[in-house]
Amino acid sequence: MSGTVVLRPFHTDDIPVLFALFRDTVYRVNSRDYSQEQVRAWAPAEINVARWATLAERFAVVAEVDGQAVGFADLEPDGHIDRFFVHAEHQGYGVGATMMKSLVAEALRMGRRRLFAEVSITARPFFERHQFTVLAEQAVVVRGVALTNYRMERHLCQLVFVAGKIDQQ
Repeated sequence: MSGTVVLRPFHTDDIPVLFALFRDTVYRVNSRDYSQEQVRAWAPAEINVARWATLAERFAVVAEVDGQAVGFADLEPDGHIDRFFVHAEHQGYGVGATMMKSLVAEALRMGRRRLFAEVSITARPFFERHQFTVLAEQAVVVRGVALTNYRMERHLCQLVFVAGKIDQQ
């Protein structure tokens, strides 16, 4: 990967590109851990534009390298990470780490004490490297097909100066 990862806010005109990135990632990366039937259910050919437009209502970032979208992530007001995807050819180069730092910073800015997500088998090691712990393995049904994922969370702490000392909250 050449170039620096740059984060920018999501715009609704990003939807077609991000949907294509999502589908490509599920088919090329997540297919290592999920069957073709599961992949087809998870990433159908048709786009639900209304569902994707909800990204505009929350904190959502698009990661770019050399002006091309290579990842995206979003954070709901309650600390829930709904979507977190990195392009297949840009994994392992810091794109995900850059996005995660941004989500953590935003969560702290919003006063959240924890982040939580439903994480795929494939993404679990990445989230564990970023201090998330598994709460439960679960089977979710998507378009009539069961998929395994993990409910995970990360507790956040803030450092606050109290009477000349640092107090970890």
